[in-house]
Amino acid sequence: MFISAGDVVPSFKGFTLIMPAVSVGNVGQLAVDLLISTLNMPRVGYFHTDCLIPMVGNNPYATSTEDAAQLSTSAEVYSHSDLKLAVLQIRTPIIQTKVRSFRKLIVSWIKSSLFLRSVLLSSSHAYQRDDQQLHGTPLRFLLSPSLQKEEGQRVEELGWREMERISAFPEISDSEQRLYIPGGGVTKALYTDCCTEDIPMAVVLIFCSEGDNIPDAFALINHLNDWLHLLEKPTQGSVQWRVPSSWKLLFGSGIPPLLF
Repeated sequence: MFISAGDVVPSFKGFTLIMPAVSVGNVGQLAVDLLISTLNMPRVGYFHTDCLIPMVGNNPYATSTEDAAQLSTSAEVYSHSDLKLAVLQIRTPIIQTKVRSFRKLIVSWIKSSLFLRSVLLSSSHAYQRDDQQLHGTPLRFLLSPSLQKEEGQRVEELGWREMERISAFPEISDSEQRLYIPGGGVTKALYTDCCTEDIPMAVVLIFCSEGDNIPDAFALINHLNDWLHLLEKPTQGSVQWRVPSSWKLLFGSGIPPLLF
């Protein structure tokens, strides 16, 4: 359930929603961090649910000591009215027994908020790729049928590669082709829900491995920016994304000097 951070409940009608899947390497969440930090998006509300592991922490996007003490929770909504952009950042895993309830909650919120389209940023295990997925870019996309009508030609012009369907039984050449996103968390199920509910949704994902996934996050958000033009790309070089202050502790704090 969405809870507004202010007295007035914001309207998201006609907005684009971007949210991450809690998936391998947390790449979607890192990419969303870059987006919120760079656009300096204000928090407009919280996503209150018992489907996520509870969490509270300091402001991950603090730019000064004054705003560093602001509390953040497991799921928060940020907005940029000029770009008609809303971002749901999810910071904790979904409780295993409540995955279906969480999907229903997200689908219901998307429909009631009248978003123009939704984008799910995700990732998948690189080591479980099919032979045909080993060549070329590690980036893939999926469009729901309702969004395919609107954006299909655009992503084709960009040269994007659609997520391949692979054989359920690779040894049998004519076996059923299925969508397989190992390590993608709720990605496949939520995409399928949106297809069934006729919701315009895009999945943008990257094949990766656990480790230092900062380069994967930059690759994913740059790929998304090629399509949505959230930030203007300079004639030379690439978009300068602003790394949030919380990334200083991405791999923990430094080694205490008293050890030596």
